[in-house]
Amino acid sequence: MKMSSEARKAVSLILICLALLFFLLGMAAHMKMYFRGRDQGARIGFTAAGVFAGAGIVILAFSHRKV
Repeated sequence: MKMSSEARKAVSLILICLALLFFLLGMAAHMKMYFRGRDQGARIGFTAAGVFAGAGIVILAFSHRKV
């Protein structure tokens, strides 16, 4: 299935927003990590944020190419 350039830009924007959301969740968990089990939640949030941000940037970079 081929995606248009506009659809790729929209998907990349959604992924970058998801990255921001998970980063904020990781920051909130990091601030509360003195409670049991919150440190793992912070690591998961930061890792997910990195993955979503990376995927969003890659898709955004490839959306400018003409196929």
